[in-house]
Amino acid sequence: MPLTQFDLKNAKPADKPYKMSDGGGLHVVVQPNGSKLWRLKYRFLGTERLLSFGAYPLFSLAEARAKRDDAKKLLAAGVDPSVKKKLDRLAAETSARNTFALIAEEFIETHEARGSAEVTRAKLRWLLLDIAAPLAQRPIAEITPAEILDLLKRVERSGRRETARRLRSRLSAVFRLAIVTLRATNDPTTALAGAITPPRVQHRAAITDEKKFGGLLRAIDGFEGWPTVKSALLFTALTCARPGEVRGARRTEIDFTKAVWRIPAERTKMRRPHEVPLSTQAIDVLRDIWSFSEHSEFVFPSIVSNKKQLSENAMNGAIRRLGFGPDEMTSHGFRSTASTILNERGVRPDVIEAMLGHQSENTVRRAYNRAAYWPERVALMQQWADMLDEFRKP
Repeated sequence: MPLTQFDLKNAKPADKPYKMSDGGGLHVVVQPNGSKLWRLKYRFLGTERLLSFGAYPLFSLAEARAKRDDAKKLLAAGVDPSVKKKLDRLAAETSARNTFALIAEEFIETHEARGSAEVTRAKLRWLLLDIAAPLAQRPIAEITPAEILDLLKRVERSGRRETARRLRSRLSAVFRLAIVTLRATNDPTTALAGAITPPRVQHRAAITDEKKFGGLLRAIDGFEGWPTVKSALLFTALTCARPGEVRGARRTEIDFTKAVWRIPAERTKMRRPHEVPLSTQAIDVLRDIWSFSEHSEFVFPSIVSNKKQLSENAMNGAIRRLGFGPDEMTSHGFRSTASTILNERGVRPDVIEAMLGHQSENTVRRAYNRAAYWPERVALMQQWADMLDEFRKP
């Protein structure tokens, strides 16, 4: 006869385990310690097998019968319920091991394999492993749009809209990696399109008036702070290079004989080697600081340690101390200053773009520009340095 709740509640333990049958192979085993365990006896391919459903009352009589019926359906479909249970357990264990942090680390490693710059990988680690830390130990296949939205909104509420936007983009890339490696089936960030307030576009401040720019140059000349900061600012103004490229400049990249600064591909924004002609004024700046940095690999070592490069905050901080606010000038603004003034003076735009290290989308044109504009760039760099000397005059 089928079991009842009364039978199960009042079943007493004995010296040996005994069974109480419910029918269809389902039974409960009453152990000497009083525990009551659900079991299903069935045959698969002529062999008798046993499947465990857990303990009573954790699993009720109705739940045990539902599990028995599910197992019967699998048998009717030619599937062994015990094997299915084992595979489901393995899948769950695998899913638990495939955490967001694990996939994020793999994503960062793919960037390293592609030759991305260390600064790029550092930003990825900061976004995916630090900012997204609440997701770190979550199985990636179980992460929901609601979880991600909560994370993005917290970042957004802190005033970092651009960080929230970038975080969503990088999270999506990690989920796409999980999908193509069969560890997730969907990207939960796609449901969040438009959920984050767009960041306010902020253009880097730059002085484009020649007289005012001359005032800045005179102020830098009189700067009494850390020597590498002053030299880095002057070198940035003279070379029109990106501040990150200047701050990370290695002594081995400087060729005094040929008056060239060779920036390797891994340190440039475009991931292409970039050669910068050095004017006589730029060479003078380097020679002035050269002995100061002789115990460092960097041309402009950090204030804190000569084993580290100068920080961006140090350069911008110096500009502030010289009396130029963040809405007036930044270390990156030297590039905009040069571009604006040189364009206004009628210099060929293609040469200016090549000087700034900008890259044409056309690969043939890009290769041509690198070769064709070198003599003009050499002349332009010296012309620009001479112009800075003129700007300095009161």
